[in-house]
Amino acid sequence: MANFIRILTSLTISGFLLGGPNQAHAQLEHLPLMMKYRTGQNVQPIFQGWSRNDDGTFEMHLGYLNRNYNEELHIPTGPDNHIEPGGPDQGQPTYFYTRANRQIFSVTVPADWGDKRLIWTLTAYGRTDVTEAWLQPEWEIDPVTGGFVRGEEWLRNQAPTLNLNVGSTASVSTGMRLEGSVTDDNLPTPRGQRQMQRNRAIGQEVPPILVPPEGTPEPPNNVPDLNVNARGRQAVESAPEGLSMSYRVWRGPAGVTFEPKFSIVEGGSAVTTATFSVPGSYVIQASANDGQKSTTELFVVSVN
Repeated sequence: MANFIRILTSLTISGFLLGGPNQAHAQLEHLPLMMKYRTGQNVQPIFQGWSRNDDGTFEMHLGYLNRNYNEELHIPTGPDNHIEPGGPDQGQPTYFYTRANRQIFSVTVPADWGDKRLIWTLTAYGRTDVTEAWLQPEWEIDPVTGGFVRGEEWLRNQAPTLNLNVGSTASVSTGMRLEGSVTDDNLPTPRGQRQMQRNRAIGQEVPPILVPPEGTPEPPNNVPDLNVNARGRQAVESAPEGLSMSYRVWRGPAGVTFEPKFSIVEGGSAVTTATFSVPGSYVIQASANDGQKSTTELFVVSVN
């Protein structure tokens, strides 16, 4: 806190805050929101739209924003992580990776859901955040294609099939072999990022970056070692073109190192090594992705 006060004092003395006392006060109020934090911040659950199922039920699609840039959080289901009605446990994650994790799971609601609300509540570092999901007509989405146009090839493409060959127990610091057998229809045809940009819906080719008004102070660069782009997002390794597999902790007391992060499917299989640093029970999500569609499966590992 003392360091933060010194920063604000320095900014004020140097003439960083412009436009008079009222504007200066507003800028000071927003400064903590502009700063980047390694740790100590909350997790905001996010409702990201709904879609229809063939049987008349609906899917509520959810994600989250972990406001930390370094700290991954474990929030078990219960008072601090619950979905109602029908909860507290409705299959949501309990391990939260940093920053934005969009549309990572769904909750099915019945055909007669009507105007009821599905509420996901998360509490971290003493702060409780809530998102409410309901069948607002404007929020109906296509959960698979997003902003991409459904071309003829997309319509023919089928999601990969996945069969896992994994154990149920592991030991701390000893690599665990994860093997996935994957079959696919060899679609989509590999294409570069420029082609994918051309396939986005009209008006969504390049999402705009909001430009602050002239005279707006730059946010303090309090974490200069972070590799952050113009949108404030960290640079992350993206999935390669073609058929690949990846894993993530869905539930568990700590992070897991997966090497490689994306394993290329060769000869119908892909092998990854998982290394655990903390004992406990883990739920791991495996994902096979062909570049457009993916198939996921959860499995449990008990770590001694």
